[in-house]
Order: sequence, then C-alpha cells, then structure tokens
Amino acid sequence: MDQSTHGPVERTDDPVGVGPHPEPWPDDDRFDPLLLAEGDRRNVVDHYRYWSMEAIIADLDTRRHSFHVAIENWQHDLNIGTVVRAANAFLAAEVHIVGRKRWNRRGAMVTDRYQHVRHHPEATDLTTWASENGLPLIGIDNLPGSVPINSRPLPKSCVLVFGQEGPGLSEQIRPLLAECRSIPQFGSTRSINAGVAAGIAMHAWIDQHANIQTVDGSEASS
Repeated sequence: MDQSTHGPVERTDDPVGVGPHPEPWPDDDRFDPLLLAEGDRRNVVDHYRYWSMEAIIADLDTRRHSFHVAIENWQHDLNIGTVVRAANAFLAAEVHIVGRKRWNRRGAMVTDRYQHVRHHPEATDLTTWASENGLPLIGIDNLPGSVPINSRPLPKSCVLVFGQEGPGLSEQIRPLLAECRSIPQFGSTRSINAGVAAGIAMHAWIDQHANIQTVDGSEASS
C-alpha cells in the first residue's frame, strides 16, 4: 500500500494492529470500508492492511506456489493447525487433510481463512486426486530407505505428505508414495514434531524453487 498519498498509518498498542485509516480513504475496491473506519487488527502483513478477506485471497491466488501439503488425521492430530499456518506463510497451493474431516483450528491462528484446504476421506482419494493433477506424493518421514530431503531437489510440483504425531505416515499411505524424504537429525530423539517437520520441508521446497521475495516486493533471506 502506498501510504504517502493518504498520510502515515498510526499504529495502535496492538503489535499487529493499526488504527483507522486517515482520510481521504483509498479509492480501491480491495479495501474494506469497515476496516478503514475502525482499524485493522488482523495478523496480516502490512501490504494487506485494510484489504477485505476476499481481496487478500484473490491476490494470494495469483502467486501461490506449485507444491501442496497433505497431512493425515486419523487420530485428530493437533498439529494440523500449525501445518495450515506454515502452509499459508510459505504460500502452498493447498492443504489436504486425509482421514477425519474435523480438525482443531486453534493452531492455525485464523490463517485457514486465507489458505485453501481440501478433505480426502481415505489415502486412496488423495492419490486419485494427485494422479489426476500430475502431482507425485512425496512422503516426509524417517522411514527405512528414505532419502535426506536436501540430497536432491524436490519436484517443483508435488504434494508433501506428513503423518500424524507419533505413528508418522500410516501403513495405508506408504505404498502410494512416489518417494520418501527424511529430515536429518543430530540429537537423541528419533523424531520431531509433525508441525515442525512440515515447516522444515516447506522451507526446503522454497529454498530450492521459489523466487525469494516477500509480498511487498522486498527480497527475503533464504
């Protein structure tokens, strides 16, 4: 947003919020009149301040990356919200939830409003969808035979698949994977949190394939 035309925006005590927009207001239908009048305290980057949710989604849709994320949800995994939040941060095309449709949205911190989420009742449903769209399923787990995630580039268009906390990738989905990648670890534990693993894997894809540039056009560190 070019704030020079309309004067500086005064921040509120809320560290992620801004107050009412100075008048005259921007003449642009992307802006929400209520937010302009009352202020915008949502957890969005400054570029999207005062934009309506629909306008933000439409803009994100023009820039989404070509990787998808899938996570299994057979036992109501509490990490799904964290995965959705990371998928929004790294601009994944979609998040696919395999298994139970209901999931705890608290960890998503309302980012699910801006992130496309699709449900598949069974692993085979995900496989059918991915095959129809020409996307290989890349498992992320430390299973025997898995290859370190940075040992070679991830496919530019793919679905990164994560199991749930504890059991990891299920026996149902393992035979359906095109390949499996592991995240190298150096401590005493045999596994890491599923939400953390998802963030690491998504950033590995970003590091290999993305134009490292933030939404406002500035260069970001990889």
